[in-house]
Amino acid sequence: MKSIKTTLLLALLLNVLTTQVNAQKSLRLGVAGLNHNHVYGILSRYRDGKADIVGIAEPNKALWVKFGKQFHIPDSLFFTDLKTMVLKKKPDAVLGYNAAANHVDIVEICAPLGIPVMVEKPMAATLDQAKRIEELVTKNHTVFLVNYETTWYQSTRDIYNTVNAGTIGSIKRMVAHDGHQGPKEIGCSEEFLAWLTDPVLNGAGALNDFGCYGADQMTWMMHGERPIAVTAIARHYKPQVYPKVEDDATIIVEYKGATGEIEGSWNWPFSIKDFEVFGETGYLHALDTSHIVSRMREKIIGSKDVPSLSAPINDPIVYLTAVLNHQISGTDDQSSLNYNITVMEILDAAKRSIKEGKRIVL
Repeated sequence: MKSIKTTLLLALLLNVLTTQVNAQKSLRLGVAGLNHNHVYGILSRYRDGKADIVGIAEPNKALWVKFGKQFHIPDSLFFTDLKTMVLKKKPDAVLGYNAAANHVDIVEICAPLGIPVMVEKPMAATLDQAKRIEELVTKNHTVFLVNYETTWYQSTRDIYNTVNAGTIGSIKRMVAHDGHQGPKEIGCSEEFLAWLTDPVLNGAGALNDFGCYGADQMTWMMHGERPIAVTAIARHYKPQVYPKVEDDATIIVEYKGATGEIEGSWNWPFSIKDFEVFGETGYLHALDTSHIVSRMREKIIGSKDVPSLSAPINDPIVYLTAVLNHQISGTDDQSSLNYNITVMEILDAAKRSIKEGKRIVL
């Protein structure tokens, strides 16, 4: 009897250890595109031995040389087209670092092959592209996620938890400020600027580039609720720098019981990504990644620094790994396909409001 119990115990321990090893196993990652400056993050991880990149698809060979030298990437990892790369290297997932309008092209190739995709925000350049992505992902029963820097901010996560706990009552107003001095002014690469400032490849200018952050956070805070209507204005303060697209946008998002104000700009004196929530009885303001100030009625409560988030909601690759290992669903959060379709509906309505000069009812 004792030996049987020992055998069962050993089998159980082996099963637990195997589960842990599988959960911690690094994903074999493919990279689609190198013309997005956010790619520096994943390439730095590769160089430091913290990410397993098995293939990179990029048609511009000058970027092979640039990044290959900087991050010690062997020539064997580079391919000119995505389909050849994924068929040969068979990655566990593909990360998109190309123009927003080309995100749908990644999914056209990967979804039928059952390969999960995570792209940099926004989901797409247009709502039509986003709907095509949704169609492909649904039809092929695969995974599609969108990476926002603000998803990993412990400050906004803390606000989300506080609101859900009922501490400040129901949400009445949200305000998101996202912007900086401008992509050219802060030194973005020429390859990045070429599509970021193009109305077709990016879908807009600052409206898409920075408006998507607020739309995503508000959709998350409202648990996926679709807005009633959207009204927006766009300004063109620097036509000599950005001749093709707006460089400042303000979007008003109407919900049944709340209002959201999204401010995205390439004209601010400094970089900012903050988020405010006004409830029935209190106010919360995430000033940056970790610092929150709050007020209840007229009394100033104070401020706090929020500790770093824990895995798997602290990092895009850790999060992606957890979704693919079925540890979390990834279906109702800031990165999810479901919420990002609503984000694209907000951005599309904003663009229509600007063009038509009126409030757009969804």
